[in-house]
Amino acid sequence: MDKLLLVDDDADMRNVLALYLRRAGFTVLDAATLADARRLQQKQAPDLTIVDYQLPDGTAFDLLTASRERDAGEAVIVLTGLGTIDLAVRAIKLGAEHFLTKPVDLESLEVLVRRTLDLQRERRQRAVAAVASSETPDPFLGTSAAIKNLAELATAALESDVPVLILGETGAGKGILARWLHEHGARKKEPFVDLNCAGLSRELAESELFGHQRGAFTGAVNNKPGLIEVAHKGTLFLDELGDLELAVQPKLLTALEQGQFRRLGETTTRVADVRLIAATSRNLASMVKEGRFREDLLFRINTLTFEIPPLRRRPGDVKPLAEAVLRDLCRRRGRVAPELSEDVVDTLTRYSWPGNVRELRNVLERALLFCKTDLLDRTALRFDRSLEPDADAEPQTLDDAERRHIVNVLKQTGGKVEDAAKVLALSRSSLYAKLKKYGIRPSP
Repeated sequence: MDKLLLVDDDADMRNVLALYLRRAGFTVLDAATLADARRLQQKQAPDLTIVDYQLPDGTAFDLLTASRERDAGEAVIVLTGLGTIDLAVRAIKLGAEHFLTKPVDLESLEVLVRRTLDLQRERRQRAVAAVASSETPDPFLGTSAAIKNLAELATAALESDVPVLILGETGAGKGILARWLHEHGARKKEPFVDLNCAGLSRELAESELFGHQRGAFTGAVNNKPGLIEVAHKGTLFLDELGDLELAVQPKLLTALEQGQFRRLGETTTRVADVRLIAATSRNLASMVKEGRFREDLLFRINTLTFEIPPLRRRPGDVKPLAEAVLRDLCRRRGRVAPELSEDVVDTLTRYSWPGNVRELRNVLERALLFCKTDLLDRTALRFDRSLEPDADAEPQTLDDAERRHIVNVLKQTGGKVEDAAKVLALSRSSLYAKLKKYGIRPSP
């Protein structure tokens, strides 16, 4: 429900407006002075403030100036009994959405409020850097019991607004499931903001999450809103949360529990209403025991937990997934998707896919470059023998298999980490972390 703040020292006028707007379905706060209004703005983060121009301790311009200095992005409608063109122009220049003269027609005010709130939503959406595709990929492609069970659990959870933790290996589709949960949930009209926590230093993680004020640190030449602020009313997706610096975790916990945070270098407390979806390929319970992840944060984020099974555990899903990926890739290129030959289906099904769905997509995207007919065969697939399963090899752990696979890919790319990361469908920071984990040194 949208939250409005009415600021007017005329108690009768304030009560009439508040009663009408509450009956129209809004949550309404009220204040008689600028000082009270500022306190409510900081604590309650109203979506829209309706303020009388002349107040006992200042004017609406003082409130507009303070909001602009805070870079709060608050929508404001100014009311006045002394309407002039000069006042209206000044109000709009200071950031007011509208300037109305009294007496106010209540029905017209309601229409204006709703239009202003719609505009605010559009602005928040445009503030999101990554624009979603018009069609959200289906995270439940396949016929396996595991993927059907995941679909049932996720569908049942759509009415809930509690934090979600998605577990799964790299490339399994955690981000796709997170976006699906957002776009089918109650916050679908609000922003979906994502951040990959892997490889972020403490300073960068804090700046990305909470934002910073100009001069907060070397290089902070402008005010910057954090992603929590950008995601207000929507969903914040934190991928690879297990990699988030330990020192940043208590600040994140406070923001989630209290809905409050501060930009770096700022003393003012800000308010944000976000739904958290977190994902990780790590074992957070083990990290808690090792002192590398906060137990209270884990309790906060795992109210609902989904686990995406790796592709190697559901080989029957490989073919429908591959066909869906091909259709998507070809749709973007304006061509008809080729069929998969039987030997290609057999090869793809037998492969262990350490990079999961992301690796499958990369392999098929490369294969399309060499497929000139309506049938994608083994020749176009160009699946190196070093990538195929070895039937005569001794059984090995998943870590052993992953290490061997990384070494093979590095050999193929001449030791170039950036090229290897693309083949493995990993970010460079994630690949460097794995190189460190396995003690692998890429050749110069």
